[in-house]
Order: sequence, then C-alpha cells, then structure tokens
Amino acid sequence: MADEDHDSEDAVVSEKSRAKVTDHKLIGDEAQAREIKYKNLGTPRAKGSRIRSRSLSHESSDAESYSTSSYTGSSSDDDDINPREKEQQSSQGFKDFCVRNIEQHAFGRREIEIAEQEMPGLVALRKRAQDDKPLHGAKIIGCTHITAQTAVLVETLTALGAQVRWSACNIYSTQNEVAAALSEAGYSVFAWKGETEEDFWWCIDNCINAENWQPNLIIDDGGDATHLMLKKYPHLFNQIKGIVEESVTGVHRLYQLSKSGKLTVPAMNVNDSVTKTKFDNLYLCRESIIDALKRTTDVMFGGKQVLICGYGEVGKGCAAALRGLGCVVMVTEIDPICALQACMDGFRVVKLNEVVRQIDILITCTGNKNVVTRDHLDRLKNGCIVCNMGHSNTEIDVGSLRTPELTWEKVRSQVDHIIWADGKRIILLAEGRLVNLSCSSVPSFVVSITAATQALALIELYNAPPGRYKQDVYLLPKKMDEYVASLHLPTFDAHLTELSDEQAKYLGLNKAGPFKPNYYRY
Repeated sequence: MADEDHDSEDAVVSEKSRAKVTDHKLIGDEAQAREIKYKNLGTPRAKGSRIRSRSLSHESSDAESYSTSSYTGSSSDDDDINPREKEQQSSQGFKDFCVRNIEQHAFGRREIEIAEQEMPGLVALRKRAQDDKPLHGAKIIGCTHITAQTAVLVETLTALGAQVRWSACNIYSTQNEVAAALSEAGYSVFAWKGETEEDFWWCIDNCINAENWQPNLIIDDGGDATHLMLKKYPHLFNQIKGIVEESVTGVHRLYQLSKSGKLTVPAMNVNDSVTKTKFDNLYLCRESIIDALKRTTDVMFGGKQVLICGYGEVGKGCAAALRGLGCVVMVTEIDPICALQACMDGFRVVKLNEVVRQIDILITCTGNKNVVTRDHLDRLKNGCIVCNMGHSNTEIDVGSLRTPELTWEKVRSQVDHIIWADGKRIILLAEGRLVNLSCSSVPSFVVSITAATQALALIELYNAPPGRYKQDVYLLPKKMDEYVASLHLPTFDAHLTELSDEQAKYLGLNKAGPFKPNYYRY
C-alpha cells in the first residue's frame, strides 16, 4: 500500500495494513464468482425445467399495480418490448439514454421530490458547495441502485459541476419512473427494472464507452463498472482519478486488485466509513427488511422462527427488527466476535444444518457465496420464505433450483414458488438478489448519510493534489465522517456540546474535531 501523506492533515489513512476485509469476506478465488463476461451472461434454465406464471384477471392485475407502486411492479412490467429495441427520446429531443418508459417521467419526478425532503444532509451539501463547483470538469460513471434517493445524489453531483452517466448495479432494483425522470432531465441513464444479465452489462458498457466521453471518476456499488472498465477498456481505466466504492463485495474486489498489483488508480472504501457501516448497514436494513417481507408475502411475523446468516451490521439490523415484531430469531456466524455479540444480544447462535427443517424465514447477509446450498433448500419446511440482504446474488445457490424436477411458479413481481415433486414449496424473493431494494423502498434519510459521504469522497479524490493518493485503497478521514453526521443533526434539533479550552487540552483534541482516533470503533 502507499505511504500516508504526512503533509496533509486530511490525508486519508492507507489501508496497506488491512490484509483482508474483516466483515464477512468472500473467500479466496471465490471473489471472482461474479467475474465479468460480455456475452451470454444469463444462466440458462435447465432443459425441461418447468415454469408456471400466476394467472391474473385484468382487475386483479390493476389492483396489484396500484397497491405495490413502483417497487414490486408497475404498469411497465406488462411491456414485453426490450428497451434496447425502442427508439427513445425525451420531450426536449434528448436521446442518449435507455429506460423502460420515458412517459413515466412526471411520476418519477414526484418521487424524487419526496425523497429530497428526507435527505437534508445531501441537500445542505449541495447548497454549501454549488457556488464553488468543486466537481467542475469531473466526468463520473455511476453504477448503483437507481432509486429516487440516487436521483437526488445525481442532481447534487451535477449541481457541483460534474457530468454523469449512470447504470444500475442490480437488475431488479431500478425504479423505472425515476430512471425516466432523470432521462427527461437530460441525464444519460441506462437502466430498467428486470434487465437480463446481457442487458445489465450492455447498460454499464454504454455508460463507459460513449462518443466524446472520457470518464475520470467512478462511483460503484459492487465493483461491476470498475471491473468492466479495467478488463475491456484499460486505456480508459488508467486515466481515472479515483474510484468510490460503497459495498462489502466491491471493496473486497478492490483489495484483491490492490494485492495483485492490478489497481492502477486510487480508490475510496466508503463501505467501512463510520457514516456508511453504522447507519446505512444497520438502520436502513432494520427498517427495510420488514417492508420487503410484508410487501412480498403479507407474512405475520409473531412467533415465526427466523434464521439470519451473518451478524454484521446488516444482520444486527435485521435481527433487531424481526425480534421487535415477535419473531424467534437465531443467527449463524463464522466470526467468534460477532457470534459473541449475538449471544450477548440474546440471540441463539446455531449452524444452519441444526435448524434448517424448522425455520419459517431464512435471510442471508454475509457477503459470501453458497451460504445456502441445494442440500439446505431441499430440507427447508413447506412454505419457508428465503431471501438475501447481501449485495451479491451469490449467497443462495439459486442456480441449483433450475432443474427439471422443480417447478417455478411466479406469484407476483419478485416472488416465486419453487415446488418440489412431493408438493413442498418454498417462497423465493427477488431470485436471491438484494431483497430490500428489489422489493421495497428504503429510508431516504439514511441514504442521505451514505450519499453525502460518497459525494465528499468524489470531491476529495478529484481535487487532491498529485501524489496524495497512490494506487491503493483508502478510508475517508474521521473529520469527513463527522462533517457528514453534522449535516444531518439539525433535522433532529440536536445541539452539540462544545469542549472548553481546558477540556480540549486535557483530551488532546482540537475543539473542532476530529473527536475520535482512526482506530476507534463506534
């Protein structure tokens, strides 16, 4: 790893000493499970496997569309024409985009306006910095979930002077109306809900490779844009000024690149910043897991036996929420420290094999692969709900379910019954992909905290003097984390106590912060 820049108080701490990511890491070569492929990326359904679609009357279809809004289906779900085959144009004649239905832009704009009201920190950052235009000249490739909250980030970055091109990091999480609203406003967005794997990579490719476009920053969620550019457009990748990554999966991939000497640009690990891991991972998941399960299954939680695989910040949030609604919650863990935390929080720590036949709901949130295998799925009880709260779709071995002896029955958008020959069925949500963003909404306020952190990381990388950051992975300095937190305190009418000169001297602190050393664990 690169040396720290001792000439700048704000220089970001190098991560050389961190040989591996400590939070539920991918193991060995398995991190390449999602290795880039450019053609025929979809997993073919095994020959002879059976698929049944739920038959709906016109009336019931309309009712479902109305009740589930944009998250679990909309009127555009009935449009079978691939957006890539359409001629698309905004009302102003703009054509450099590809979305499901540009006519939905008015609905999407209203959703963005609602989200903006709940994102005070990001809006405050926009107002404070837009006159200085700290991102003037920046050309940013974005590959994240495309939601109303993301749209507020996109419009903030452009208000600060940047140009952007955006695609989705998940084939099910895009809000079609929001993508339409951004395209109508003149942004190059390539995404729609329900992309195929081939569509997914095509969209990212169109963000990277465009006429008169030389990107110089990447904001990524999962590392897909980073890896596609590195492998397919290395000449463009080497001119990047920096990468901002917000997921456990993507950060681990960056550390692998750094360890192998293939990371030729600096990268910011936003996932392990305090304002991401302690707020987004915990509080967002604590609320959104309930929303996702209720929207998709209408399940009653009281008395249900729930197993949560992984007790990191995501697992902690899910466990707390479900216990609060009366579930009997158990946890699996590989890390003795996290396991001890679960025990002290009152949860039973078990192995999956010990309880697989009795659980009603199974949730993965480890960041690993093949946590739930076909053998586990075969032994689940009838009616068990199976879903994933980790970024990648590798945690549940969904591919093993695409076999001739099993029947897939579509119940509603993002909900499938998998039926065994003896009549047993399980309920699989979002085909094992990230369930909260695929099937529900997320709290805008918490996303504001993460988005403000991402924006500051982009500003830091873009404006850093030559030599401050090497070809390495860095954490944001504590001062920036504290600044992001301070932007959100006025919403709660919170008033910070100020240190006296004597107190600051006694603690050895600057009165303006940072208030904790970099090794402090909140």
